[in-house]
Amino acid sequence: MDINSSRVLETTEGGMEKLAEVTDWRDSKLFSEAERLALEYAERITYTDQKVDDALVDKLKQHFTDAQIVELTAAIAMENFRSKFNPSLGVEAQGFCMVPTKPKTKAG
Repeated sequence: MDINSSRVLETTEGGMEKLAEVTDWRDSKLFSEAERLALEYAERITYTDQKVDDALVDKLKQHFTDAQIVELTAAIAMENFRSKFNPSLGVEAQGFCMVPTKPKTKAG
């Protein structure tokens, strides 16, 4: 994630809380239906064993315009590009945005 995205998270209400729960987006109550679809779309684009099917595209079109879907696709593709390009050249994370770990709850 780049510095501009990090700054948006810090200035958007609930942004940091969502970031803390992004790894559990399916179970988190913080994400809207549109956000969940965008995250599912990102996973399906990212993981080679998953595919984007017509059913998912139809769901996306209920929340996003064609132009927004193209922009979302480009953003996902850019992050996937960076995840391969940067480490290959030894570019390390700059620390702008680290996914926080969820606090452990005490049992009992």
